[in-house]
Amino acid sequence: MTSVTMHTWRFFRAGGFDQVQIDTPADLAALRTLDQKLWAALACPVDDLEFDKRTLQYINDDNDGRVRAPELVEAVEWTLARLADPAILFRNEPLALSALKDDDTGQRLRATARHLLALVGKPGADSVSVDDTADLEKIFPPDKPNGDGLIPPDFTVDESLRAVITDIIACMGAEKDRGGTDAVSEAKVREFFVQAEQVHAWFRRGDDSALQPFGATTAGAMQALEAVREKIDDYFHRVALADFDPRAAALMNGEEAELVKLAARNLSRVEEAASLPLAVIHHGERLPLARSINPGWRRALQEFRAQVVTPLLGEREHLTVADWDAITQRAAPYRAWQGERPALAILEKLTPERVAWMVENDYQEKLLDLIAQDRAVATEADSLIELDKLLRFQKNLVTLLNNFVSFRDFYTRRAKAVFQAGTLYIDGKSCDLVARVGKIEDHAKMANGSGSFLLYCECRRRTPGAAGQQEKMNIVAAVTAGDEGNLMLGRNGLFYDRDGVDWDAQVVKMIQNAISVREAFWLPYRRIARLISEQIQKITASHDQSLADKASARLTAATQGMEPGDEPVVAVAEAPRAPFDIAKFAGVFAAIGLAVGALGTAAATVMAGLLSLHWWQMPLALFGVILLLSGPSMVLAWFKLRRRNLAPILDASGWAVNTRARINIGFGTALTQLATLPPGSARSLRDPYAKRRAPWVWLTALLLVAILALAWVWQRDGWLTWLF
Repeated sequence: MTSVTMHTWRFFRAGGFDQVQIDTPADLAALRTLDQKLWAALACPVDDLEFDKRTLQYINDDNDGRVRAPELVEAVEWTLARLADPAILFRNEPLALSALKDDDTGQRLRATARHLLALVGKPGADSVSVDDTADLEKIFPPDKPNGDGLIPPDFTVDESLRAVITDIIACMGAEKDRGGTDAVSEAKVREFFVQAEQVHAWFRRGDDSALQPFGATTAGAMQALEAVREKIDDYFHRVALADFDPRAAALMNGEEAELVKLAARNLSRVEEAASLPLAVIHHGERLPLARSINPGWRRALQEFRAQVVTPLLGEREHLTVADWDAITQRAAPYRAWQGERPALAILEKLTPERVAWMVENDYQEKLLDLIAQDRAVATEADSLIELDKLLRFQKNLVTLLNNFVSFRDFYTRRAKAVFQAGTLYIDGKSCDLVARVGKIEDHAKMANGSGSFLLYCECRRRTPGAAGQQEKMNIVAAVTAGDEGNLMLGRNGLFYDRDGVDWDAQVVKMIQNAISVREAFWLPYRRIARLISEQIQKITASHDQSLADKASARLTAATQGMEPGDEPVVAVAEAPRAPFDIAKFAGVFAAIGLAVGALGTAAATVMAGLLSLHWWQMPLALFGVILLLSGPSMVLAWFKLRRRNLAPILDASGWAVNTRARINIGFGTALTQLATLPPGSARSLRDPYAKRRAPWVWLTALLLVAILALAWVWQRDGWLTWLF
C-alpha cells in the first residue's frame, strides 16, 4: 500500500494575510499542490515589470502577454526536471555543468553548454551563466543558420536575394529572428508571392499590342496624355457650350475678376494661371498646340504634342475635336487595363516591373531553399535556446515566485518588488511604492479603491543620442507617510528608475486620501485657521468693495450734467449731523457692558476652573482639550490607514491580485521616507532672515506666567474671590 506524504508548508504574516515561504527545493516540487487560494497573485502582465523580459517570454509560452499561475507551475517543474541539484536555484551563482542531470536531456544540454563556452571564448570553463547568452546576436549571427526558420538579408551573399528579402520586409513587415535581426518567415514569403502572382498576371497582359498604342513609348505617351486629358476635355466642352448659347462665350473664357486677381500676383510662376481655360474659346474646335495657349499648361501640352499627337497624327499646329476623339479611342484599351490594376499592398512599395521580375526569376523557391537551410540546424539551435531558458529560470524563477505566489520581496523590503518601478522624490519625500501605468484615467478609476494618497506623474527625459527627442512614461506613486504639504497639480519632482536613470516628473492627477495620523492631528487646527482666514478675507473684501461702490456713486453724481471737455469736480456734500441721542448711546454702552461682563464672567469661570485644579491636573486638562479637538480626526484617519490596500493599484495595471494586501501605518512609514538631517550633522538655529521678537514680548510672557502662578497660590489660600 502506497502512502502519500503531504508537504509541510511554512507561512509568514505580512500585509494582513498569510504568505507562503518558498525556501527549499521541496517547496518548489510541491508548488502544484499549494492551494491557489493562498497565492498572493494569480496573473500578471509581461510588460511594465522590473524583471528580465526574456524570462517572462519563456514562461508566457502562449504569447498572450500575461503570466498565469499554471504557466508558472509548469516553468518550475520544467526546471526541476533538468537539474540534479535544485538547491542551486536558491544560490546566486553560475550554473555548474555538474548540476545538470545525467539523462539524455542533461547530456545534450551539457554538450550545448560546452559548445557555447567555446563560442564565447571560455572553452575550459565548468559553469555557464546568463551573461554568456545575453547577446543572442553573438550566438546567432545573422549570416549563420539559427534554426528558427527566419532569414535576414545578411543570411545570403547573393546581392539580388538580399534585395528581394529587403523588399519583402518593406512590404510585409519584419519579424525578429533569434539574433534580434529583421527577417522574413516562410509564411511572409508565401503571402508576398500570392500577391506577386496577381501582379505578374495583370502586368503581362500589357504586352498585348492592342494595349500598346504608341509602341515602346506607350508608358511615357500615356503619362503625357493623362496630364492634359481633363484640361483638353474642358476646353472642347466650353467651346460646345459657347456654340450652344453665344451669351456664354464671354463667361467661358473666365471671369474678369480672376484676371484682375491674377494681375496682382507674381506672373513668373506660370502655375498661378493654371485654373484658367487651356485657350481662349474663339479658336473654336481647333485647339492651338503651339501658340495662344495658357502659359500654365504650355510645357505639358508640348509633351503631349511630341509624344502623342506627332506619332499618331504627324506634325500638327492645332488639334480638332475629331483628332481628340481618335486619340482617346486609341488610348481607351490601355486606360481600361490600367483601371484593372490590382489594389495590393505590395504595389504601394514596389513597381509592377520589379514584382514581375521576382516572379519570373523564381525567387520564391530560392527563398524557401534558404529557409530550409536555416531549419536544418534547428535541433542544435533549439538546444542553445533551451540552455538560455534554463539559465534564466535558474537565476530569476525564485525571485518571481517571491513576487507572485507571495509578496515576500515587497513586505520584507530586502529587495524591490517587480512592480516597483523606482523612487519618486517630491516635496521633501521619497516614495518607493511607484508603478508604471498606461492610461492614467483608466488606472485611476480602479486604483481609487486602494484608500491611498496617489500621485500620477508624467515623466520625461531626453532620448540619449537623439537631439530634440524625448522618452515619456506615466507612473503612480503612493504617499504613505508625512502630510500633504505642498503637493498639488503641476508640482515637479524627480523620478529615478530601477537603473538609476533620472526623469523629470510632473503631477497631473491626485487621488487624495489620509496619509498619516500625524497629519490628522493638525487637521482640525488647520481647518479652523483656514476658516478664520477666509472669513477675515471676506470681511475685508466686502468692506473694500463697499468703499469702492460709495466712491463710484459719488463720482457719478458729481459728473452728471457736465459738458464735453469739462473737468469733473467732485463735490462731497457734508451730511447734516444728527442730534446727539443720549438714550441711544446709553443702550449701546449698556450692550457693550453686558458683552464685556459676559466675557469677563466666562474668563473668570475658565480661570477659576483651571486654578481650582492641582498643579499636576492642569496638563491633563490641556491634554483633554487637545484630545477633544484632534481625537476624532486621528481615530478616523487610523481606521482609514488600516484599510489601505495594494491590490487595486496592481489590478489597475493588469494584475490579478488574490488577496487584500494591506499597507498599514508602520509599513507605510517605511515606504515613504521624509527629509531628515544626516546623523552627526552640525546645525545652526540662527536664521538671519527670521523675524526677531522684541524683548517686551518675552517679558510679557514671563509676567503672564508669574501672574498665573501667583493666582494659583492665592486660590489655594482662598484669595481667588478677592482677585476677581
